[in-house]
Amino acid sequence: MYNEEEVLPALVSRLRPVLADLGVGYEVVAVDDGSTDRTAELLAAFRLGWPELRVIGLRRNSGHQAALTAGLDRAHGAYVVSIDADLQDPPEKIPEMLALARAEGLDIVYGIRADRASDTGFKRWTAGLYYRLVRRLAGPSVPAQAGDFRLLSRAAVDALKALPDQQRVYRLLVPWLGFPSGEVRYERAPRPAGQSKYPLGRMIRLAVDSVTGFSAAPLRIATWLGGFAFLVCLALMIYTLSAHAFQHTVPGWTSLFTGVLFIGAVQLICVGLLGEYVGRIYTAVQNRPTYFIGHDTAAGAAAGVAAETPGDPATGAARRPLRAGDPAVPSPASPPEGSADAAAPVSQGLGRRS
Repeated sequence: MYNEEEVLPALVSRLRPVLADLGVGYEVVAVDDGSTDRTAELLAAFRLGWPELRVIGLRRNSGHQAALTAGLDRAHGAYVVSIDADLQDPPEKIPEMLALARAEGLDIVYGIRADRASDTGFKRWTAGLYYRLVRRLAGPSVPAQAGDFRLLSRAAVDALKALPDQQRVYRLLVPWLGFPSGEVRYERAPRPAGQSKYPLGRMIRLAVDSVTGFSAAPLRIATWLGGFAFLVCLALMIYTLSAHAFQHTVPGWTSLFTGVLFIGAVQLICVGLLGEYVGRIYTAVQNRPTYFIGHDTAAGAAAGVAAETPGDPATGAARRPLRAGDPAVPSPASPPEGSADAAAPVSQGLGRRS
């Protein structure tokens, strides 16, 4: 969540009874992505009367996917559900996700947006274009209209934590794992309060990260553009020689000027595409943490500790997913029973608007 003070009361009033009716222990991991409003203050107040609520505050605004990473890294649950705080994805679907995962032995359950009527026409058009693009580049395993509302088993979470990717796009990473998956469909609701924290610029950045992180196709596009530019230049050269032979050199200025502009544009595009990939290599070589924890209300959490490297046992020993008939008991690796933030079989991660 990022600057969600207006929607927090509605979120708590809907989320808490849903989780209480599950009949299993749970924790709610609220990731505050460096909010500058009263989000942190309200979370602290809600936590006084809701011991299952755990608050993780990031030192600065690190971005949506980084906030999701922080929640996944530190959640204890045998199942982990990630959901944005704006209530456009309904918390009431969580029991259905958990029941489906347990009944069919699934490691992933996607929340599929069957109806996006609450979004603007431009948002629906750009979202459709994005999913068509990533499905073409990353393969049909990427479910269409699936955002970051999903359920993951402990095995899937541990697999994600082991990946070395720094600029993560979970909409593509999770399907890439290849775990057994299912779907739960729902209608996307309008925000009950507050404003979207995902403007056009962030949407474009997400699309660029998705494409460059999962495909080398843009580099091949640069190659094709270079070949096309060569053919255009060859045609212009033939035209220039013909004009010179017939002594019509002055009219050739337009074609020459156009050719220079075209070649320059193609070169800039190719350099830009190369720069995106070189930038990702540079980021990987730096190996900087994607987020820094400012505070964690869980017992024993150390304030100011940097993000764990992928694969570190930040939240205790890995557990297998709960199956039908398993007792709803905390993991042995969780905090002691009776503590305010005791770990439990189902975790709920809250991220910023996607």
